[in-house]
Amino acid sequence: MHDAAFMEAVERIVAKDKRYDPEAYAFVREALDFTVKSMGKPRKGARRHISGRELLDGIRRYAIQEYGPMARTVIESWSVRRTEDFGELVFNLVESGVLGRTEEDSKADFGGGYDFAEAFARPFQPAAAPARGKAPGLRGRGRPAGKGKETQPASSPAPDAGPAGHADGPDAPAADATGRAPPRSSPEV
Repeated sequence: MHDAAFMEAVERIVAKDKRYDPEAYAFVREALDFTVKSMGKPRKGARRHISGRELLDGIRRYAIQEYGPMARTVIESWSVRRTEDFGELVFNLVESGVLGRTEEDSKADFGGGYDFAEAFARPFQPAAAPARGKAPGLRGRGRPAGKGKETQPASSPAPDAGPAGHADGPDAPAADATGRAPPRSSPEV
């Protein structure tokens, strides 16, 4: 997957700096390639510079694409726990000659980028349920949104209902404003 020169450079880096698993370096390289492609290919022969912030966003998107809900677990298994760690990985690759940089680039560009729990777990959490009694499309207590006519909540008996909530006789409503028949309960015994 990676060329021999890249893997040799990673071996030299890891021999000097044992903080990160070699897979972390391979991942950063793949995430950089992913980021460059997602931003559009440079003109032929031109190199595309990626800022630290752009790379952090690309790393987040690539990790989610590749590892899904396990992204944070996989990344942390390489001893990468903060965005600053990605900066360390990138600058280790820069110092080994694998990556280039501009005068404006610094490790500080990777500081405080995002919280891993927020960045890697939140996309996979279910959406929050609506608050009780506040179902979508309803205003207040059982009134459909956008309807001018007041309606009774489904749990309330109809205004001319008999003792057990049943409406009797020819004047009994066939359906409420939503088109549903009022609830019928079995007679009490």
